[in-house]
Amino acid sequence: MPNTLVLPAIPSLANPELQQQLQQAIDHKTKPLGALGRLEALALQLGMIQGSLNPVIRQPQIRVFAADHGLARHGVSAYPSSVTAQMVHNFLQGGAAINVFARQHGIGLRVVDAGVDAELPPHPDLVDGKIRRGSRDALAEPAMSLDECRRALRFGMALVADMPGNLLIPGEMGIGNTSAASLLLARLGDLPLAECTGRGTGLDETGLAHKTKTLQQVLARHPGATAPLDTLAALGGLEIAMMAGALIQAASQRRILLMDGFIAGVALLVAEGLAPGVRQYAVFAHRSAEPGHAHLLRLLDAEPLLNLGLRLGEGSGAALAYPLLVSACAFLNDMASFAEAGVSGSGHAAP
Repeated sequence: MPNTLVLPAIPSLANPELQQQLQQAIDHKTKPLGALGRLEALALQLGMIQGSLNPVIRQPQIRVFAADHGLARHGVSAYPSSVTAQMVHNFLQGGAAINVFARQHGIGLRVVDAGVDAELPPHPDLVDGKIRRGSRDALAEPAMSLDECRRALRFGMALVADMPGNLLIPGEMGIGNTSAASLLLARLGDLPLAECTGRGTGLDETGLAHKTKTLQQVLARHPGATAPLDTLAALGGLEIAMMAGALIQAASQRRILLMDGFIAGVALLVAEGLAPGVRQYAVFAHRSAEPGHAHLLRLLDAEPLLNLGLRLGEGSGAALAYPLLVSACAFLNDMASFAEAGVSGSGHAAP
């Protein structure tokens, strides 16, 4: 496979005529102006993404990217690395939160082995994309070589290229991946590391202090990694890299990106750095309890739909927000206008 990384073009959503038509359609529904609140802005965004006055969601898909992290050996997580493979097994058995929500809403779900440090037996819902068995210890060397990083990005793109449907929820699983996400956010966002670092899977105060100190040492170990690709390779994780590739490809195909929380959001930040314009296609599902997520949302100029105190990952928060997107399409397509209903509008909202 060639060592170069060729990224697809990201279509611009700029279309003033369509935007005006969509806004007019929304404003002329049988309701006071703005009465459906943020659901109206969501309907407008979905229409712009699909280039249509009648957006519709078809065959929504969740892809949970799983990988281990060499940095986890330094005790930056409350759980051992073996939990990653155990949770992948749980996903494949249908027992995790994301399985429950995917079944509830009829969303297709597959798990992607981006770099789990275990040999996983074949399963119809498991995609083998293993680049290596876990990233390297970023405290000692880059987490990935540039070649491995490019391979992960390319696999993520290829995975989505032939994926059914027009909506992607990227999920993740990997003990230690809040550390990788915090490092990427601090470096790419030029933010204080302590403000980007949280408890992850449930560290106590002592554990959080140790995690923050360790991550400071990692940043100091890689001062030259500042460009998006270099930073991703030095500080990131295989599942984050693969997720970023998936997001880039999905945006290039004008798919809706329904974003989960902190780690998926950092993958979007990386994707936007590599392929500007990806962020236009993102709908932000929820505000994570992980403290770095607030900074990430500001960097991406994003206002999430929900604030439920979630910090699970897996794509779970995005799956919970999914029905709001269905409702946004439904009111735009099926709600009567003032003219259709024979109802008198009020001033500029009238037909």
